[in-house]
Amino acid sequence: MAELQSSRTGDIWTRAEDYLSDKIQTAADLEQVDSLLSRVQEQQDLLRKQLQDTLQSQRDAHERAQERSQELKTRAEAFQSQRADLDERLKSLARSDASDDATKKIETRMGKVRNLEIAQGYLELVQQLNTLRDQARKNLSEHPDVSLQAYLRLRKLFDHLRDAQPAAEGAAPQLLYMFEQQSGELYAQVKAVLETSLRKTLEQMKWPGKELNLSEAVSEQWKQEVGLLLQLQEPDLIATFANRDTLGPSAVPEPLVLLPLEVMIEPLATRFQYHFYGEKPTNRLDKPEYFLTHVLDLLERHGGFMSDLLGPILDERARLSEAMESVYTDAVSAFITALLPMVVEKCLSFLPHISREPQLMSHFMHELMAFDTAIRDTWGYIPLPRMLTEWKGITWMILDKHGYFASWLAVEKDFALSRYRSIRDAPDSSEVDFDADATKTKPTKGAIRVNDLLETVTDRYRGLSSFSQKMRFLLEIQLSIFDDYHNHLHGALQAYLVASHTAGRLLQGGSEADALGLKGLETLAKIFGSAEFLDRKMSDWSDDVFFLELWDELQYRARVNADGSVGTDLKVDDVAAKTSTTIKANGPDVDADTDGSGLFDQTALAYRRLRQRCEEEILRAFDVNVHGSLKPYVKYAQWSSLVETPSDPLSMAASPSLDGFFETTAVLLGYLARVLAPVALRRITKHYCSTVQRDIYDNVLMHHTFSATGASQLKRDLSAIEESIEKNSKIPGVIGSSMKRLEEALFLVSLHTGKSQQGAFDGEGDGWGFEDGDEVAAEQDSTLTPSDHFAGIKEWGLWDAEKLIFESNEAARKALASMGLYHLSEGDARNVLKRRVELNG
Repeated sequence: MAELQSSRTGDIWTRAEDYLSDKIQTAADLEQVDSLLSRVQEQQDLLRKQLQDTLQSQRDAHERAQERSQELKTRAEAFQSQRADLDERLKSLARSDASDDATKKIETRMGKVRNLEIAQGYLELVQQLNTLRDQARKNLSEHPDVSLQAYLRLRKLFDHLRDAQPAAEGAAPQLLYMFEQQSGELYAQVKAVLETSLRKTLEQMKWPGKELNLSEAVSEQWKQEVGLLLQLQEPDLIATFANRDTLGPSAVPEPLVLLPLEVMIEPLATRFQYHFYGEKPTNRLDKPEYFLTHVLDLLERHGGFMSDLLGPILDERARLSEAMESVYTDAVSAFITALLPMVVEKCLSFLPHISREPQLMSHFMHELMAFDTAIRDTWGYIPLPRMLTEWKGITWMILDKHGYFASWLAVEKDFALSRYRSIRDAPDSSEVDFDADATKTKPTKGAIRVNDLLETVTDRYRGLSSFSQKMRFLLEIQLSIFDDYHNHLHGALQAYLVASHTAGRLLQGGSEADALGLKGLETLAKIFGSAEFLDRKMSDWSDDVFFLELWDELQYRARVNADGSVGTDLKVDDVAAKTSTTIKANGPDVDADTDGSGLFDQTALAYRRLRQRCEEEILRAFDVNVHGSLKPYVKYAQWSSLVETPSDPLSMAASPSLDGFFETTAVLLGYLARVLAPVALRRITKHYCSTVQRDIYDNVLMHHTFSATGASQLKRDLSAIEESIEKNSKIPGVIGSSMKRLEEALFLVSLHTGKSQQGAFDGEGDGWGFEDGDEVAAEQDSTLTPSDHFAGIKEWGLWDAEKLIFESNEAARKALASMGLYHLSEGDARNVLKRRVELNG
């Protein structure tokens, strides 16, 4: 210890020596010894003071540590004491029967604590309510923007409290009611102040005059007030529209009128009421287009203002958040939304006066649909942003929501059916319209007028937006008229059928000539033309965009609606029975190919069958008339006794017994040539030719024998028959191959008995007696028609033909092919040759 003390002393002296050596190095430094000692003394005093402060701090810290330690010890002892006491109480409770009572007391006290906490929260909410309300009312006059912000905060609290009610099981209805009352009152107060301010600005702007005051100060004031009103309304807009994507199409809410536009519409509505209510000349029940056109004029006049001034404000608000984008549409659409309520109100005031006046009601609905179309198409009205469907229109609102569709449908139906009956029963309804398209079958005037009526009905409901309403018009008016007119035509056909049969003629006292002659043909042609015309029109309608869209919607609804309903009071089975059965095959899991199907399938099929039945009767009438007109010709039996052979068979006159046939052909085919389309006429004429061929072949050619002159006469008669048919049908080449069999038979029966230019078949060589060059010529000429033979281009001898045809089937086939005869069999050729008197024995 002494050594340590000695060492410390030595260190001190060493440090002091070093310090003095550093400070006093020259004699001049000795003069500053006093000041050096003074500084050393000051430093020593400072160090001594610091040492004393440190020792004092150490003593204070030690005392605090002692006190803290004592305090902790005391608290630990108290804790141990409380723990021991609690253990004792728990043991006492465990040993007693009072545990349930204690639990209840604890729960009661905890419930009181919770109620106190809830009450405290209620009081805090009420305090905030009162503070925001007072703040808003205080600044209403001077600072409406401050009042607006206070209201928005209050509204936010109210919305949060209302949203929390379901989770809280409606725990605070009184508080919610208080917030609702105060919020509504404050909203009305702020709205009134802002609207009053905007009205004053609009007066300065001279709205809605033609010359607006759009100075910078006025415009800026207007923009500010419009913005404040929009902010005031935005909570309601967001609550109404922000979550509409989660709703079904039928649950989309109606658009709300923006508050600034409510104010701006007031002078326009006042003028509207002045002009279109009361005893004003512009308020006429028969002129609804007056007030509808006035609204369109307002759009034309103020649409530019809305787009240029209001549009940027709405766009700016919409960019603030995604919720705002689903609230604000374009400015013109917002303006239209503000105008439509006064249009609806006016329409509803109109309808009670015109609902029992068919013409007024029909005209009103037509004008209203035209108005909807103008709003929808011309102005591109979109009530709400991101709408997936078109605006349904005021027409839909009037007809569907206010229940006027049934009365309007009844009016239109009564009018259409009345007009249809007058068309059907008109004296000239059954007259053929010969001025129609020459390339089409001529319909009756009644069919044309029925079609025009149905097209008018289509125009009546084309503008409707409701699928069910359009289908009701189609089913109850158009298809009903189609069905009734079909029944009318079918009744006329049935009357003809009765008259065309013997029993019917006996009952009615008619004649066969009237029933099966021109008069009956005219009846059939009228039914045929009317049915074909309306069938064609239904095909055209099926390709119309309007009916195509209606058909697509019908198919879709029939696939997805499992309950068998495609609309209001429209069952799938009922609709399919009147339109097309293909919709019943298209279940939800079926992807059926319905190309070619349409709304008029069933109706068009009925008309098509009626047309086909008429055509069958026309053919039957032709068969009867051909058979009757050829009776004198069939009975002529002098074919084999004609011996004078003219040098030119074509110079021969046709048999006089054909005069009746020529007259019948001229009358019947001549009339059909005027009324039928070329395709139908060609088809019927070919049947006419086939009937003539069958009668002449079976009853003339195969029942008589012919000399060479008689065969030439028959060939000349056939030529005259063909000329008559082609002349009266007015279709060049209509005969075609219809009478080939008869022509070929007459070619055989009229062969000359002289030696053939070809030489006779000798049974040697190639079996035909031709040289090589002749064989080539025979192949080339084998395509010649019988008319070529009739013209004398190439002739065979009767004996050569007889030798080959009767020799064997093989030889007969080759001979017929060589002569270009392809419509006669070997047996037919032999039977025909036997009709020559030279071969008949």
